[in-house]
Amino acid sequence: METSLPYLIIIISGFLAYFIQKIFVRYKRFDDFNHRSSHETIATRTGGIGIFMTLLSVSICFYFNAIQLFDYSLFIPLGIMFIVGVYDDFYNADFKLKFLLQIIVAKIIIDQGYVITNYYGLFGVYEVSWILAQLSTVFVFLVIINSINFIDGIDGLAVTQVIKTILLIELFSFSGTALTSLNVMLVLSLIPLYYFNFKKSKKVFLGDSGSLLLGTVVSICIFYVLGNDYEFKEAFLINKVLFSVLVILYPLVDLLRVFILRIKNGKSPFEADKNHLHHKLLSLKITKNHFTVVLFILSIELTFTLLILYFNDSF
Repeated sequence: METSLPYLIIIISGFLAYFIQKIFVRYKRFDDFNHRSSHETIATRTGGIGIFMTLLSVSICFYFNAIQLFDYSLFIPLGIMFIVGVYDDFYNADFKLKFLLQIIVAKIIIDQGYVITNYYGLFGVYEVSWILAQLSTVFVFLVIINSINFIDGIDGLAVTQVIKTILLIELFSFSGTALTSLNVMLVLSLIPLYYFNFKKSKKVFLGDSGSLLLGTVVSICIFYVLGNDYEFKEAFLINKVLFSVLVILYPLVDLLRVFILRIKNGKSPFEADKNHLHHKLLSLKITKNHFTVVLFILSIELTFTLLILYFNDSF
């Protein structure tokens, strides 16, 4: 990318976040206050709209200049999940409908070449049949996209987790990935959301449009890591399945925990509540600062990841 382009992407994303929120505020389309809310001020679920429009507008400019930054057909699954999220933000879509559409999007991603065909020794299995590969990919997609959606409960957490995941995948890559340009654009477009997320008034949240969009990108990145084209730097040789789990560790742990608790209490695993780990940390009264909780979770997660990598390399 040209030197000035990263700044331009940040500016575009920030402007769109501000402009779109102004429209929503004007028409009184605010985020509802309820028992699950972690905010006490006017907020809009417009972050995802700004991010998607930033990615799309920049990509269109490159497309019409015949510059192939990445596979632009990825906007098909990204666009579908974005639209599903927008609909959910407005009309609270039934989880069964979202679940069905997520399966359809997973199949589209598979047909684009992002599929898990090797378990790399997990359960003693390596290469798997095409049917099992597709079923595994759909299952992993559902887990990842819902885990990202579930952690979007306090300011900055989902954004930080996605940026962390993308940076680790790119950092450990031997020579970049086919998704590097998309990943860089996404990270840059997420940066302004820190300002809008942590504002004391008129906040901008990701919304389901944002969390489903980000979850789809993370899923595609994980499938790429588990494919044949992703190679680790020589200093970071590690099992691909273990690495894939480590880069999205907190979302996976939190998803598993709330699913177990909800099923144990006779509730639907998709019924939203405030039993997430980040909500529990906030309720400890140690701090009501969302940023502090986000940093605490990130620090613990990265420390654990580095320890695993250290001992993996030692043995």
